[in-house]
Amino acid sequence: MTLALEGVSKKVGAATHIDDVHLSLERGSLNVLLGATLAGKTSLMRLMAGLDVPTTGRVLVDGRDVTGWPVQRRSVAMVYQQFINYPSLDVYENIASPLRVARLPKAEIDTRVREAARLLKLEPYLDRKPLNLSGGQQQRTAIARALVKRADLVLLDEPLANLDYKLREELREELPRVFAASGAVFVYATTEPSEALLLGGNTATLFEGRVTQFGPTPQVYRRPDDLTTARVFSDPPLNTLSARKADGQVILSTGAEIRTSGPLAAVPDGEYTIGFRAHHLTFEPTGSDGIAIPAIVSVSEITGSESYVHLDASAHRLIALVPGVRRLEPKSPVTAYIDPRHLFLFDTGGRLAAADPALRAA
Repeated sequence: MTLALEGVSKKVGAATHIDDVHLSLERGSLNVLLGATLAGKTSLMRLMAGLDVPTTGRVLVDGRDVTGWPVQRRSVAMVYQQFINYPSLDVYENIASPLRVARLPKAEIDTRVREAARLLKLEPYLDRKPLNLSGGQQQRTAIARALVKRADLVLLDEPLANLDYKLREELREELPRVFAASGAVFVYATTEPSEALLLGGNTATLFEGRVTQFGPTPQVYRRPDDLTTARVFSDPPLNTLSARKADGQVILSTGAEIRTSGPLAAVPDGEYTIGFRAHHLTFEPTGSDGIAIPAIVSVSEITGSESYVHLDASAHRLIALVPGVRRLEPKSPVTAYIDPRHLFLFDTGGRLAAADPALRAA
């Protein structure tokens, strides 16, 4: 099955929830919807499923217009952020429930249930009730119930958001394997760039109901089409500085100068925005081409394996994500460094004007 959205929009009163979305999703593909809360991820999934009808545009399945079809006429399964299971049924019957509703033969039900349980490592828990399971096992049960339907379209709306860190990491590692074994079109919504990168596949970045970019996940991350996409795909937030190019020099709003070699040499003179991610800002010199940024420490946040250091540089607030424990006292002066190969250059319209052709901004 292929799923295509052609100019799909959704308005509720005067509010636009989804704005002119064009997407084409192929059979067997994993597609991540990445965006902040209220960016439109759930609204877009509801349109894909047939739970809502678009205000404008069409939804096509294998080239056939199914825009007005209700969810009951579509081959769709959905898993929500809050896992939903039947508390009076054991895991086996929870997984089997949609197959029993479809009145499939008993032998086929058993085969499908045990296959899904094997994929999601639920075989030891088939006779347990949901209340006797961990949160991760309960969410696995909900995912297994969606998979067992063998739906052509499987929608997962932030399915790991309510789980603790260990369980989330465990399921994140397993889900790509489960997706690859299924062959359906998978759509997975998340607010976390790191989750999109871990899952791989394709990513659509969403902002205020618009899809700003869609493509292979590493490509969207490393070479965002515009400043909005770069911000959506950056956590901690993308660092930005104003810049001006004139007479072969790029001058940052911090006063630093950048030699206009490589991609920077090809852009015309004018005003720009420089963007770079937090883990590319360091406190060690980055070589002869490195850009030095004098700053004042605002606050340090130590997580154990890494430290977030918030800096005031001229009129800008920057964030450095550095490995290990870095205890920097507030108001202390420091010099931060950025390798110019890790810079994005955006024009006044927010479009990408230059980035390292080797995609060093990983």
